[in-house]
Amino acid sequence: MSSANRQDGMNYAPVSAVKPKPVCQAGEFVFAAMALDHGHIYGQTNGLLEAGGTLKWVYDTDPAKVEQFIKAYPQAQAASSPEVILEDPEVRLVAAAAIPSERAALGMRVMDHGKDYFTDKTPFTTLEQIAAARDKVATTGRKYMVYYSERLHVESAVYAGKLIQEGAIGRVLQVIGTGPHRLNKASRPDWFFRKQQYGGILCDIGSHQIEQFLFFAGCKDAKVVHSKVANYNNPDAPELEDFGDATLIGDNGATNYFRVDWFTPDGLGTWGDGRTIILGTNGFIELRKYIDIARDKQGDHVYLVNGEGERHYAVSGQVGFPFFGELILDCLNRTENAMTQEHAFKAAELCVAAQNMAVRIE
Repeated sequence: MSSANRQDGMNYAPVSAVKPKPVCQAGEFVFAAMALDHGHIYGQTNGLLEAGGTLKWVYDTDPAKVEQFIKAYPQAQAASSPEVILEDPEVRLVAAAAIPSERAALGMRVMDHGKDYFTDKTPFTTLEQIAAARDKVATTGRKYMVYYSERLHVESAVYAGKLIQEGAIGRVLQVIGTGPHRLNKASRPDWFFRKQQYGGILCDIGSHQIEQFLFFAGCKDAKVVHSKVANYNNPDAPELEDFGDATLIGDNGATNYFRVDWFTPDGLGTWGDGRTIILGTNGFIELRKYIDIARDKQGDHVYLVNGEGERHYAVSGQVGFPFFGELILDCLNRTENAMTQEHAFKAAELCVAAQNMAVRIE
């Protein structure tokens, strides 16, 4: 990982240190990249390439973004228009990181052209967009998949999922998540400060937290009990929310509290000290995802305490990112092993609900 993207969450693009195992032959799964508004497109692309995907096209209205992308991925050809990609029968999936409020409309176009869609989070900014996307998935049979990177592209989170599946802490009762991010205000695009475009802090970076809760606790549904947002420290950007938190109760009785913010201090060795604490009936797990502060600049630390004792697993470079290979196989075989469509939509729906009902702290 370069130091630049360790410091900057917007351009954080993990590369697997585990030798990737392609799940398909070269040319069997062709994909394209569009709408390069968020740096997460690089993480999405890395994951698909490592799993065996073949990158054919890239398109954005900004030639400088296209040029930068092709510098990173010289195999990509610059498409002269979206239609070049959408009408290419070889392209099976379009990966995109559009401005959040525009992600749904692009997804509809992609699915209407018979292709699967893989968008950066947050996938929607309104409940109306979600309802329309549900209908489109039903009528086209295409996938609207989401890059919930703080679980899918983090080895400690992948490892925690395996521990829970194996029964290491019993039934999950509660998930607590913190998602602090560094603001890097001067380098952010204009849309980042417009609420109608980025959707609000709970809708945006809160989407990671709600998705993780549903996954780790095994919930199919949940209810937002309380949520709040604030702009504590950025009066010059009145539409920015720099703090948010929420409490949820899952359909199986598990609970969730999460906090997201833009207050990572400059002295931290990475863009955010993201942590997750998972309480079970027989033990608990703590994830220190990106750093173990003042001890280890390397991330992906898993702490497990159960009836057998206390354990620490340093899993960076040990686990890999199975989601991307599973996604490619799901697209080829029309299965749902990487993530169900309902899970992707439910996480999105709950983060929009949390945003809509949030108490604003003045």
